Amino acid sequence: MSRSDYVPKNDDQLLDWVEKLVAYAAEHHSKWNVGAPDDDFIAQKGKFADALRKTKSKNRGAIDVQEKNDAKKALVKSCRVYVQGFLAKNPNVNNTDKKEMGLPIYDTTPTPVGDPIGLVSATIKYPNDGALELNIKHVEGSPFDKRANYGVKIRCAVLPIDEPSPNSVTMLTESRFTRRKKELFTFEKQDRKKMAYFCLRYENSKGRAGQWSAIISAVIP
Repeated sequence: MSRSDYVPKNDDQLLDWVEKLVAYAAEHHSKWNVGAPDDDFIAQKGKFADALRKTKSKNRGAIDVQEKNDAKKALVKSCRVYVQGFLAKNPNVNNTDKKEMGLPIYDTTPTPVGDPIGLVSATIKYPNDGALELNIKHVEGSPFDKRANYGVKIRCAVLPIDEPSPNSVTMLTESRFTRRKKELFTFEKQDRKKMAYFCLRYENSKGRAGQWSAIISAVIP
């Protein structure tokens, strides 16, 4: 149930619901540490009830219907203000209370976030001098969980082109986290013509990590 559809659309059902809401809140508001529906709220309820009765008369006219609609609009607004302002997120209002008042009961238990699964890698493009762009993509055929694979951690290192390639991710000393599909790396002028090495892995929103990819590399233009 959404936050908007707990208010009945039917006029008679609305009046019945408001009567129960007001009566229950008047009896229990103290334990919730909030005020009961105020005099203006009660007056709006009465005005709507009177206007609704007039629309059921054989002598009703367009003005009676318009007055009923206006009274209904004002009453519904007050109901939403009271419910959302004092009841919906009030920890003292339990599910039994909400059920008695005809209010929605939401599941507030957080959905557990699993550990990242599958592999992520990237292809490297050369957008301009001194820059490399990683086009990040999921490794086809490996499992994927959109919620668990929240973002990507990238480890990076720059080494002279004649030095041995790093054989472990621990040798890649720079790191960043991204949720983008394209990640731009810009380098200092003195790093041009050196080798840039990258390694990627998924991480979830809790910081738990998946498996590192193979190390990929490119010459910095």
